Amino acid sequence: MSPYRIMMYMILFLTPIICWAFTLKIKGRRVPVRDWIKEFHEKRYYLHAIGYIIIIRWKSITDALNEPIKMNAGHWTSWLYSIEGEFTKGIQDFFYNDTLTAILNFHYLFIYLFLIYVTTVYFAYSGDRDMTDKVTMNYLLIYALAVPYYLFFNVEVTSSWIPGMDALLYQDGAYTTFYALHDPLDNAVPSLHVAIPFGILVLNYLHVKEKGGKMSEWDHWPYHLFILINTIIFCFSILYLGIHWFTDIPLGMIIGGIGALFIHHLQPRLRNDHGSFFKGITRSKVKRHSIIEGIGTLIMLTIILMAVNFQMDQSDERVSYQLGPQDSTFEIIQELSYGDVVDSQITNLDDSLTLEVVYLQVEDSVPAMNRGSIDWEEMKTLGQNYTIPAGGTLDIETTQHNVFHFIILHNPSDSSSTDSVLEVRVVNDYHQDLMANAILLSLPSLWMTIFVLHRLRRLKLNKRSLIDSSPSHIWNEEE
Repeated sequence: MSPYRIMMYMILFLTPIICWAFTLKIKGRRVPVRDWIKEFHEKRYYLHAIGYIIIIRWKSITDALNEPIKMNAGHWTSWLYSIEGEFTKGIQDFFYNDTLTAILNFHYLFIYLFLIYVTTVYFAYSGDRDMTDKVTMNYLLIYALAVPYYLFFNVEVTSSWIPGMDALLYQDGAYTTFYALHDPLDNAVPSLHVAIPFGILVLNYLHVKEKGGKMSEWDHWPYHLFILINTIIFCFSILYLGIHWFTDIPLGMIIGGIGALFIHHLQPRLRNDHGSFFKGITRSKVKRHSIIEGIGTLIMLTIILMAVNFQMDQSDERVSYQLGPQDSTFEIIQELSYGDVVDSQITNLDDSLTLEVVYLQVEDSVPAMNRGSIDWEEMKTLGQNYTIPAGGTLDIETTQHNVFHFIILHNPSDSSSTDSVLEVRVVNDYHQDLMANAILLSLPSLWMTIFVLHRLRRLKLNKRSLIDSSPSHIWNEEE
């Protein structure tokens, strides 16, 4: 059964169960079926649906930029590996179990996607307009916050870099095609599987504390615990399955926290809770914000450009993958428009080991993907085979449009010595200069970050609580 069909069944089956179960103690707040259309219109929930459509499109645009700029943007995996070492491999080796792998694979994909959707539905069903707004914006804006880090601070997944670590999720026939078509596999930092649910947790906390309440007495406390438990499972899953580095967890929490603060302070103005949207906005305020937040955004942009320049200077020494004995991994060539060409150059950086390569369409690879590993003997029967000697280079041209391709790499060595770790460089030239597009797509994230820092500073200078979401124009009125 395809992932899409499984997701639809989950939505149809689990949504009413989740909404019913977590509103048992607040039945009086449930929105009756007869009022759903009225509620949807009066509270403008159609804007929330549009928001989900926007983020799907935003992700598609981001993914389309990821590979073409990677030749210049490079990646920072070796830096992270030098800090963490093989910590995540130790977790995978210690806990490895086929049943656990199957459960966490399902949870990582389907529960994550379902949680994003059902949280909005749950708060809407329980009549909580503000939290419905906030959790919807959480998905949209936290992804937007992560864009520059995905594009300019690429980090490969752990199973593509740590020798001997299994790709328990990506190299599984049931999931391979889906992830190859939707995940570039080098967006490890930060982890949205941590950032988005953690953002919900922070939003819940800010919402309750600003009103002077206690979390354990909040009507939605059971659902908050439900999100918390799943967030903890995500933190373990991303390490165990060979996806994220440990550092991705605190970085994901930081992104989630920034997003939650931005949403918490913005939502009351969007809902006109303190007057019209533009009330209190003066020319002097606009000028002051533009200067301070503009300078902060430019500083962050300068750091990004410096990182790109550093990576371009290091391009001749860049290592794309590390393969231990009998390890396999793959490079994704994204689908092309008619007439586009991708020139791939695969270089065996070892001075003694041979590198084996298979080139094929993604969907053709599924029979050889089995429970977190690649059946190399079968894989060789599915596509075009190449052997690259020590120090050698292979050039592959991709011209077929509307199809994703794999360049699958394999270290045939049987030795377990450190000398058997094979380093590979893969450079894909998409013949597209999209760096300016990537910078433009990153600007909202940079501005939101500076906005939050500026907002917190203003609250502190005015001796107000850092979780005070009221617009600044009413601060003097309250005094």
